[in-house]
Amino acid sequence: MPLLEARNIVSGYGDAEILHGVDLDVQRDEIVTIIGPNGAGKSTMMKATYGLIDCWEGTVTFNGEDITPLRPDEVTRRGLCYVPQKENIFPTLSVRENLEMGAYIDGTPTQSDLQTVWDRFPILSERRNQRAGSMSGGQQQMLALSSALMIDPDLLLVDEPSAGLAPDLVDNMFDRLVEIRDETNTAILMVEQNARQALSVSDRGYVLDMGENEFEGDGTELLESDEVAALYLGE
Repeated sequence: MPLLEARNIVSGYGDAEILHGVDLDVQRDEIVTIIGPNGAGKSTMMKATYGLIDCWEGTVTFNGEDITPLRPDEVTRRGLCYVPQKENIFPTLSVRENLEMGAYIDGTPTQSDLQTVWDRFPILSERRNQRAGSMSGGQQQMLALSSALMIDPDLLLVDEPSAGLAPDLVDNMFDRLVEIRDETNTAILMVEQNARQALSVSDRGYVLDMGENEFEGDGTELLESDEVAALYLGE
């Protein structure tokens, strides 16, 4: 049984239907990437999965439970966390306080929990008492990921993890995502415009176009597909 199973998801905003029956699965300990052109419905799919917007049709099942009608806080308590592309930290709080907020469901983080973050992202350790909003975009993204991991989720949804990062930090971010999966057994579902690099670290991928499934397969298969490359990888 997949860890996450979304079937025939129809959703959108107001009267605008963006998703027209999208399917996707995430297995345990997997990294899965959703790619596609702008406006394909990638971020909308993430929001519908997490309960930020309603699914008009279809079901989302997580760990064998139908979570379609649940609120985001209820979804989080079941072990599914979401890191949005923007507004993903508390800018007026310190780095350490952000991590404590991330752990609010489980209570105060232990020193071991914090040390894991400091070891994974040493720059956060150096700036643990700094106001989070004063850090660079890349450092804020590291903090957002770390905050989501404080409750040891089974699945992490990450929207555009490399967005706004300096080129020399992009490789590091993808390396950290693989490290998180390998060290914590947390599955990852991400949306990413940097399609080639995201697929290179992914077990599987989905290509959405105009709110529908266009292609799916192993990350390597999608990278090597001439059709996917011509249409979505800029070749």
